[in-house]
This record gives sequence, C-alpha cells and structure tokens, in this order.
Amino acid sequence: MAKVIATGEGSGSGWDRRSAAVGAMLILSFVVLTNVPAIPQPATSTPPSTLQETGLYADFAALQVDPAHLAFAPQYPLWSDGATKRRWVSLPPGTAIDGSDPEAWIFPLGTRFWKEFSFNGEKVETRYLERRADGQWLYAAYAWSSDGRDAQLVPAQGKRGAYKLAGGRSHTIPGVADCKACHQGAPSEVLGFGTLQLSPERDAGAPHAEVRPEPHVDLSYLVDKGLLVGLPKDLLDAPPRIVAATATERAALGYMHANCGHCHNERGSLQNIGLFLRHSVSTAGEPAIATTVGQPVKKPAPGQSPDAVLRVAPGHPERSGLMQRVSSRYSALQMPPLGTELIDDEAVRLLYRWIAEKGASSQQAHVNEEGE
Repeated sequence: MAKVIATGEGSGSGWDRRSAAVGAMLILSFVVLTNVPAIPQPATSTPPSTLQETGLYADFAALQVDPAHLAFAPQYPLWSDGATKRRWVSLPPGTAIDGSDPEAWIFPLGTRFWKEFSFNGEKVETRYLERRADGQWLYAAYAWSSDGRDAQLVPAQGKRGAYKLAGGRSHTIPGVADCKACHQGAPSEVLGFGTLQLSPERDAGAPHAEVRPEPHVDLSYLVDKGLLVGLPKDLLDAPPRIVAATATERAALGYMHANCGHCHNERGSLQNIGLFLRHSVSTAGEPAIATTVGQPVKKPAPGQSPDAVLRVAPGHPERSGLMQRVSSRYSALQMPPLGTELIDDEAVRLLYRWIAEKGASSQQAHVNEEGE
C-alpha cells in the first residue's frame, strides 16, 4: 500500500526550479478587453515605491484604511501557509465591473486590489494589483517592517525569508513572474473576486472559511450599488453554488477551485493536460469530478508512488495521484507548485475524506444496481 507523501525536502534551490518550471508555462500574450466605460487613468509603468503611495490608507500613520475601499472575503480562500488575510477593492468613481461573462469579469481601468498577509498577528506583506490605462495589470508586493509601521516595494524577483515558518521553512514574497504564473492562467487575472467566490450562497464547510467583513460584499451588494453590470439575471435569482453529492464533496471541489483551478481549467495554458479543477457557473456538470475520479494519471511526477495510477481512485485516497501531490512539499511533486511551503493539513483531511466517501458511494451504487 502506498503512503501519502509528506516530505519536507526541496526548499532552497527547489523554489528556483518551481519558479522556472511554472514561469515557462506563462501565457505569453492575452487579449485585453476594455469595453467598460472608465475614467482615463495615467499609465503607471512602475509601481509606487511604498504601500502608502498606492492609496490604501486614508491615514497611514494610524493605519486607517480608506473607507471608500470595499473590504471583501472570498468563500473559498487560497491557502498561504496559514496566513491571515485582509482584502480590499477600489473602483474609479462612476465605473462598474462588466459581469456579462460570469467566468471572466472585465474590470474598469484604474481598478485596484490589495491583499494583506499576516502571520501570528504580524503584518508581513501586502500585494497590489492595478489595471493600468493600457488595459494590462500591474503587479507589486510590499514588505512590512518589523515594527509594522512601514511597507516598502519588494524587488520584481520577490523576497525570500520574509517570515519564519515551521520546520525551518519561511514565507517567500513572490516575484512578479510567480504572480503572473497563477493569475494569467485563469480566464480573468483577478482571482478570488468573481461570480462563485462572491455568491451569497456561501459554503459553510469551506476550508479556512473567513468571516465576511462589512459591508458583506457579494453579488447582490455589487449589483444593488451599481458596481457590477451585465451579470445574467438567473445568477441573482438562483445564486451560484457548487452542486455536489455531499457537503464534503462541495467543500473539496471548492478548495480545488480556489487552489488549483486558476491553472487547471478549460481556458488556460494547461488545458491540454485535461485536468479541469475550476468550477464553471455557466455550464452544467462538474469538470473537477469528470476529469479526476477514475481518470488515469497522464505522467507520474517524481516521487509519486507506482500504484497511484489514477488521479482519484474512489475509496483509496492513499493511492490517488491528486492526494499524493497535495500532501507533499517535495518540490518536484507538490501541488500547488508555488505560494506555499507548508502542507495544508485541513485540506488534506478534507480531500482524504472526500475520496474515501467516493468509494463508499460507488460501492452502494453497485449494490443498488445488482439488487434491481
């Protein structure tokens, strides 16, 4: 019987290998859509040198966030080694998001996002995303000083050793190329702020679920305030949710949507792999089940056990390829390949339970069929 691999090897130069491997899969070109009316914004060729200059705070000395910015929390958070996160979005006055394609919202020029990462109550970094006048997105990250009173721009290659984690590992502030490796693999470069993530029909079983900050930004709020236009009415009448056989399955699919689906989806650069873990609100069926359960592993990763021949082997999480990759932090095997140094134990337990339950449901279906 195979064991779920949970090795701590592969830090150091492993990060360089992962960055190079994922960087090689970046989308080299993409279509810029600009059909939403927007107030012209001056082009920003380089990000501001300090977080203060990005406009997040109304009073930086008091660390008072500008109340004009909207705080939000996605229903399926991305795992980042246990970091606590706060997020804000700001749209230029008089503009709105075009939600006519519910899979890829179009944000007005000048839209800004911030995401703050804290460990054990200590602010470590704040990431910044801005849609420039040329329609492209500007990526930046700011490292907080040890006293929490200042945050300076991190070099484009990122910053290692930003915060010490367990097991001799440390949190790395990603470089611009690492950010783009994930953000440019999805239908929209904005992750965590979209139709499913902001659905009022939130999953109570979502791993690492966060308390929604005021004013509880969701689809209804954005539409009511005129900040989101064009969203199909049926998605307001029946808020989107992942349809699953059990609560465990819904949470597991939601976790994979947030942590894997930005690369593994039907529109991204990895579509030829045929592994689609991003939930679609526009089509029937669940691609994450269709492309994992009982489906063969196309090419085993180094360190994967020989008996892990299926991506998900119903009833056998210990010999499921997906389970082994999520459970490892060996650089050649781990998934996701970037942005995490520690195994997400809560997600491992959830996925283990889901795969075990899939075996039980398959067995029951077989018994029912035989009895008919």
